Amino acid sequence: VEGIAWPALPGAAGEALVCLLYQFERSQWWPETALRAAQWRQLRILLRHARRHCPGYRHRLPAEPDPAGWREIPVLTRQQLQQEAASLRSEAPPEAHGRRLRFATTGSTSRPVEVERSELALLMAEAMVVRDHLWHQRDLGGKLAVITTKVGQGEHSEWGGAVSSAFITGPAATLDIRAEPAAQLSWLRRQQPAYLLSHPSNIDSLARLSLERGEHLPGLRGVRSFGEALPEGLRERVRRAWGVPLADTYSCEEAGTIALQCPQHARYHCMAEHLLVEVVDEAGQPCGPGEWGRVLLTTLHNYAMPLIRYEIGDYAELGAPCPCGRGLPVLRRILGRRRNMLVTPDGRRHWPSFPARIWLRHRVIR
Repeated sequence: VEGIAWPALPGAAGEALVCLLYQFERSQWWPETALRAAQWRQLRILLRHARRHCPGYRHRLPAEPDPAGWREIPVLTRQQLQQEAASLRSEAPPEAHGRRLRFATTGSTSRPVEVERSELALLMAEAMVVRDHLWHQRDLGGKLAVITTKVGQGEHSEWGGAVSSAFITGPAATLDIRAEPAAQLSWLRRQQPAYLLSHPSNIDSLARLSLERGEHLPGLRGVRSFGEALPEGLRERVRRAWGVPLADTYSCEEAGTIALQCPQHARYHCMAEHLLVEVVDEAGQPCGPGEWGRVLLTTLHNYAMPLIRYEIGDYAELGAPCPCGRGLPVLRRILGRRRNMLVTPDGRRHWPSFPARIWLRHRVIR
């Protein structure tokens, strides 16, 4: 707020963010049973709204939602979302939830999907990004470098997004990912950021190039990745190249942040305050720890266009409770899309790994 230096007093958007973060700091330590109960308090309200105001859900949802009948609700496929999007939009979203905002997937794996999210739903998702900063104890006053598909080259006075509504941040610099890796590395050396945000495959290219050239990034304190399955060995390669940790985020355009890497362990915590995340086998039965299956998402706060048991197209391995003590559900690994799955002659399925250390022995690929 203008004219207030201390105590800190954010504006309306920042107040809402701080309110959420205050609750997240406590709810992350609840046992999973308490988190499930809280999710269902919210889900009942959302499901009633969807049945009443979203024509496409009237025949899909029971008149009175109940946890015992949850798995009887049919899965919403990507194809259904594409074909029936208009009928899934709410005819009367709560006015207090703000404007409807449109989001579209990149279409890198199939025909793009378009969804609508309310400003409130977007705030919930962005609050999880700020939670990630707090979990990993990032210095928000440091410089952020962003190399992704949706930015151009530019200089900015702050990090932007929800974090800047409640915190004073350092500057940010952005670069289009289509720049050659060598040009990106030179740009990073000029910018001297404290943190780098990019896609795993791009980070991998930059780390390999740094190791090949023996070039370091002085001042770099951490790397964040998102948007792709994390290649095997990338965390260790980043440490060898730049001497910093890599923290991965599992997210999607349709719903925002799905899971964050634990600050103590290399596994992922589902954002239970924001989404109900299921991992089910091919028969639709819930997977147990160590088992992998299809990822289903249910948005808890998006009344503009609820996604209920939405099959995003990813596969993940469910994990056991995390030693860190958080009750948030655990994903041990995000395996990738169905299209990347290999089926052996005897019917077994798995995701093959083709590390560069193997194929580079036979043919150099630039």
